[in-house]
Amino acid sequence: MGHEAQNIFLRKPHLLPPFDAHAHTHALKLVCTKMQLLHTPSSSTLPFHFSNSQPRGRHERPALVSFRDIAWSSITTKAASVQASASAVSSQTAEIDVLKSLSQIIDPDFGTDIVSCGFVKDLNVNKALGEVSFRLELTTPACPVKDMFEQKANEVVTALPWVKRVSVTMSARPAKPVYAGNLPENLQTISNIIAVSSCKGGVGKSTVAVNLAYTLAGMGARVGIFDADVYGPSLPTMVSPENRLLEMNPEKRTIIPTEYLGIKLISFGFAGQGRAVMRGPMVSGVINQLLTTTEWGELDYLVIDMPPGTGDIQLTLCQVIPLTAAVIVTTPQKLAFIDVAKGVRMFSKLKVPCVAVVENMCHFDADGKRYYPFGRGSGSQVVEQFGIPHLFELPIRPTLSASGDSGVPEVVADPQGEIASTFQELGICVVQQCAKICQQVSTAVAYDKGMKAIRVKVPDSDEEFYLHPATVRRNDRSAKSVDEWTGEQKLQYADVPEDIEPEEIRPMGNYAVSITWADGFSQIAPYDQLQTMERLIDVPTLI
Repeated sequence: MGHEAQNIFLRKPHLLPPFDAHAHTHALKLVCTKMQLLHTPSSSTLPFHFSNSQPRGRHERPALVSFRDIAWSSITTKAASVQASASAVSSQTAEIDVLKSLSQIIDPDFGTDIVSCGFVKDLNVNKALGEVSFRLELTTPACPVKDMFEQKANEVVTALPWVKRVSVTMSARPAKPVYAGNLPENLQTISNIIAVSSCKGGVGKSTVAVNLAYTLAGMGARVGIFDADVYGPSLPTMVSPENRLLEMNPEKRTIIPTEYLGIKLISFGFAGQGRAVMRGPMVSGVINQLLTTTEWGELDYLVIDMPPGTGDIQLTLCQVIPLTAAVIVTTPQKLAFIDVAKGVRMFSKLKVPCVAVVENMCHFDADGKRYYPFGRGSGSQVVEQFGIPHLFELPIRPTLSASGDSGVPEVVADPQGEIASTFQELGICVVQQCAKICQQVSTAVAYDKGMKAIRVKVPDSDEEFYLHPATVRRNDRSAKSVDEWTGEQKLQYADVPEDIEPEEIRPMGNYAVSITWADGFSQIAPYDQLQTMERLIDVPTLI
């Protein structure tokens, strides 16, 4: 699966010189004819003849080269050149044949072929020996169709008449987020950050987060779990790492995560202080420190177990890091739907796509019948009302509850069971949806110094427009510019000079950009607000 499409045709077909087999054969015959002519026994057929054995005085004259030798050398050089040219053309044609064959394989998520997606790397073709080797570089090692890609690639290339041997290797792109340069250093090698949220306690959110993480790891991904609930951390109960205390790197002053079954773990519960007793602003600082100073290393997915609610912690997480996607957890009760709906709206405002809904404790089977003790329809209602594409149902199972208390996730304890099968489907959904999200063109906000304008590209659209920097600054809605109680405009039009320029523009999660101006003022501008501002017309005239 893939990110941006790349043109991997090393030599474009329409730039190749036409290969005329008849002309090539005629040239070789002509060379052979001249070779026979030059090797006739009689030298009288040649217009000139030089002797190479006439001494002069005491010094012997250097041997002279006959015209026959000169002509022969020239012709053999030309013959080698013709053969090399023919070999190069043949190699180019062979490469194109291989790429055409591979372009028959369509990525089911992107709807385009693997060549256009840029998956084919290190193509090496030896037509004379009938050997072809290449590498398929996918966007994630957890790609659910990687085996199909490998099998199909072998089949379509082997079908070429001149191919005798095919070597296909599989790999994944290095972990790197879309905005790596604008993130804290320790988060710059994490490809996807998944929030598991419910905005309501007791619905099994931590159970879903932990089992999803271990499912992704079972699919081949490098995974970490961040327990963002400082008041009631669940991770120490649900996993059983040997080292149950976080360690500090004294030189870098960074946190070394603990591990269990290959997954990196961070929780306030591993800090040796149990549950926190502190006010909201302090909790936000703790969350920020734990997340940004941890040595996560390269991860394909970081699963964040979000705390209940829509307050400081949630907003801090969404502002510090660009969340790739969110998974919503609910239960069948109407009360759960009301709280979950608030969380979905929060993610919508912050431009975090919700890719799946997990309805926990849906039903149980007894005496050959299925019972729904908490009613039905909460998950379906979330899907229908908010347009979230996928719904997964988890039954009431004693083993699922027991695994959460034993320290061994259910998908690890029973990898072939029904629960593990449901989480496998959820894991495939998350992988596919994250790949699509990363493939899409993200909102881009940048300052063009030549035009002296701020360029904005609207997400999921080809629309692009320009804003005057002074207009953006005058539309600041922070407390410094607008009275929070009366709504009175404190920043006046004349307070902002016409030639003001931004010094830095960087993303704030997925919903806004932070703009630092030349006078030191810092402004947060949501993408939705930028779309409503007065736009510049005929921007090229500003150059």
